[in-house]
Amino acid sequence: MTVHAQPSTHAAGASSSAPLAETTVRRLALGLSTGALAWSAVSFLYGFNPATETGIKITDLGSLAFQFGAMSLLAIMVRTRATGVSRVARAMLQVERVLLALAMVWSVFHAFLPAERDSVWLGILDAFWPLSMLGMFVIGVKVAVAGRWRGAARFWPLVAESWVVVTLPTMAILGTSVSDVVGAAHLLVGYTTLGLIIAFRPELVRGAN
Repeated sequence: MTVHAQPSTHAAGASSSAPLAETTVRRLALGLSTGALAWSAVSFLYGFNPATETGIKITDLGSLAFQFGAMSLLAIMVRTRATGVSRVARAMLQVERVLLALAMVWSVFHAFLPAERDSVWLGILDAFWPLSMLGMFVIGVKVAVAGRWRGAARFWPLVAESWVVVTLPTMAILGTSVSDVVGAAHLLVGYTTLGLIIAFRPELVRGAN
């Protein structure tokens, strides 16, 4: 019994560490690009803080599309252990998933419950938007340092995930009219491009296991 049990355990371990299928990587990566492109497009049209109800709903849904795309990116990172193999490195991706999920809840409620937009509970959820984006920036740094992803895929997450540290200071210094353009353009250069890099070169991330 012992002789047969050991190969079975080994096989299970090998399966859990098997690299993502190329088609899965491409699908998730294109999900990232599509979501970022959608948010960028509506942001160019309405800005990040529109004044009209229509603009608010559309930008909230655009940001939700981006958040789904970011979840796709995290799925690739988790399966390839992009931040490293230590417990802390793996845990930071799970923490980011929680932060992003709470930010997604805010996006839905803010879009469809206009009467609650000034409520305390929705204000608390709102805090998870910048927290999740800051978390993505930290992850981008960790991916670059860990070096498990290769080539452009190693450093482009840091470019993409610097969105919050580029856009918010721009808003504070130059105002919303400039930061709207900078933020929307950054989504194209950063997350949209990152998704395309991974989709066209999945081997840059699939080698990590």
